[in-house]
Amino acid sequence: MTTRILVTGGAGFIGSHYVRTLASGGYRGWADAEVTVLDKLTYAGNLANLDPVAGGYAFVRGDICDAELLAGIVPGHDVVINFAAESHVDRSITGAGEFVRTNVLGTQTLMQACLEAGTPRVVQVSTDEVYGSIETGSWDEEAPLSPNSPYSAAKAGGDLIAYAYFRTHGLPVSITRCGNNYGPYQYPEKVIPLFVTNLLDGASVPLYGDGGNVRDWIHVADHCAGIQVVAERGEAGHVYHIAGTAELTNKQLTERLLEAFGAGWDRVEPVTDRKGHDRRYSLSDAKLRALGHTPAIGFEDGITETIQWYTDHRDWWEPLKKETST
Repeated sequence: MTTRILVTGGAGFIGSHYVRTLASGGYRGWADAEVTVLDKLTYAGNLANLDPVAGGYAFVRGDICDAELLAGIVPGHDVVINFAAESHVDRSITGAGEFVRTNVLGTQTLMQACLEAGTPRVVQVSTDEVYGSIETGSWDEEAPLSPNSPYSAAKAGGDLIAYAYFRTHGLPVSITRCGNNYGPYQYPEKVIPLFVTNLLDGASVPLYGDGGNVRDWIHVADHCAGIQVVAERGEAGHVYHIAGTAELTNKQLTERLLEAFGAGWDRVEPVTDRKGHDRRYSLSDAKLRALGHTPAIGFEDGITETIQWYTDHRDWWEPLKKETST
């Protein structure tokens, strides 16, 4: 029997990678899946991200806050995976309203639609930022939520709503939380594509504060592979961490990117630190590894491939950078 998958936010960076892999038969258990993509196509949603699998999915343009729309789309799908989110911390600091609307109200609207449709499997895709900051060690899935930015607070709110639908109604939803992603098709406001494209253009790169903030980096392909494991074998009502392969300070990351371009530290422009900037994130992924998932892409290979992708795809990112500068 064909598995029908609804991917919300499927034209964004992470969602589009999942769709490209799924629609091209990259997840063996669901090689014959029928895929529906729902995306609002905000500034970070781009149908060009799905060009490699054009014709391999059905597309609906719409908002997960639209209950009437969801009532007509969700029924009949075997799995719903929610990537739809406002995700840029800096934007949430200057304007939190859309983050609360999409990440909290949108999640509730989607969970309600799944409940009414009797959806057999739901996955809520989230972030390590809901935990706040950790000085040493790594969070496990029982760690308390302590978000510090409007973005992470909104994501935590959405996660709690999803879990409440499991506890109250028995909705079969699992939650995944992941670290910082990188890879092809990432919108160039995020640090790696911003720095890479700036360096390609001979420009400087902005480094927050003292550069000592630590992030756990994961290639988007490994993140999506972890989501697939949870979608296929995860337990309802459970949280699963998808950890990365490189824990780096922002200064170390910057040095690695400068080295790749043969550039010196004179290309770095120190900027005032972000408000409420979390110092360190780190996830323990033992629970997901017990289901058979292991990250496959080391950071050195992944970042080299990513730099090459942006080098080869100016036609994709140049128009996006022009939009953000106007």
